[in-house]
Amino acid sequence: MARIGIGLIGGGYMGKAHAVAMAAVGAVFDTGLRPQLEMVAASNAASASRYRDAYGFARSSGDWRDVVADPGVDAVVIASPQATHRQIAEAAFAAGKPVFCEKPLGASLDDAKAMAQAAEASGLPNMIGFNYVRTPATQFVRKLLQDGAIGDVTWFRGEHTEDFLADPDLPANWRTSGRANGCMGDLSPHMINCALALMGPIAELSARIETIHPMRGGVEVDNDDHAQMMVRFAQGAMGHLYFSRAATGRKMGYAYEIHGTKGAIRFDQEDQNAVHIYRAEGTEATRGFTRILTGPEHPDYLAFCQGPGHGTGYQDQIIIEARDFLRAIETGTPVWPTFRDGLEVAAIIDTAFTSAERGSWLPIPQT
Repeated sequence: MARIGIGLIGGGYMGKAHAVAMAAVGAVFDTGLRPQLEMVAASNAASASRYRDAYGFARSSGDWRDVVADPGVDAVVIASPQATHRQIAEAAFAAGKPVFCEKPLGASLDDAKAMAQAAEASGLPNMIGFNYVRTPATQFVRKLLQDGAIGDVTWFRGEHTEDFLADPDLPANWRTSGRANGCMGDLSPHMINCALALMGPIAELSARIETIHPMRGGVEVDNDDHAQMMVRFAQGAMGHLYFSRAATGRKMGYAYEIHGTKGAIRFDQEDQNAVHIYRAEGTEATRGFTRILTGPEHPDYLAFCQGPGHGTGYQDQIIIEARDFLRAIETGTPVWPTFRDGLEVAAIIDTAFTSAERGSWLPIPQT
């Protein structure tokens, strides 16, 4: 086993998740590389010091540049606001350090293009954080589709719906200002990534993007609350994607339904350890959806628990990501999703905004 020094930029919600994941991944997966929590940076020195003590880092700083330059840091994890992603990633690659970056890749399509180009020019391992697609259940669904378990796929419906801004009386906050902080910038990347993982590339789309509550506490909301897309996948199937931060009652509505010529599949992240499968077999009287609980026979489950149906959770998804990032560094082989995959998502989001403005179907440009 070899030591690898980890530098973390951003210690909040996702920063904590990545710190915990890096501390645990070696024991969970018996990785060849064993992370050492070397340095954490935050927006100011006091916050960074607090994160250092809480998460077990050796050092801290109020300047992310100190993390990138630190000789004890071998790889960088970016968990700061998306407007900072590009500058940090470019500096880390220039310093010869692999980068894991939280989604979305950047605050704009230009950012995403520059980051993907910097990653590829460096030749260094790089990954983007789409954690939900790594649940044992969704990994299992991906394998089912690859094996043709439900025949030729004819339809995909996906959503990422939450209700943290459903109440019109909630005041304005940082999420209600700036295109990158709207629903399309925040929630849509996860389900777009899921659709690409399960169905392959999107060829064209038609989108509608709306603000449901244009004023909050007397302050104008200048970004979107929800959006929908009709899509045509490159393999020919039709699809529909919906994203909302104002979907009353939905807490983690990352869900999809897939129809094929020989069956169908349903999944909902609010019940993340179950997959519902319908097989068009036998008599009509005996057909129906079967609920399958994940267990040791499903991808990446056994490392966490030996009991079927006991389940994995949100933090476990981040630990799986950490394992994959370490594997990419150790082997020198790219592990999906890379910055290039993050750029593909960014191109779809950018196309959706243009489609909504023009009211027309548009092809997805090559990235």
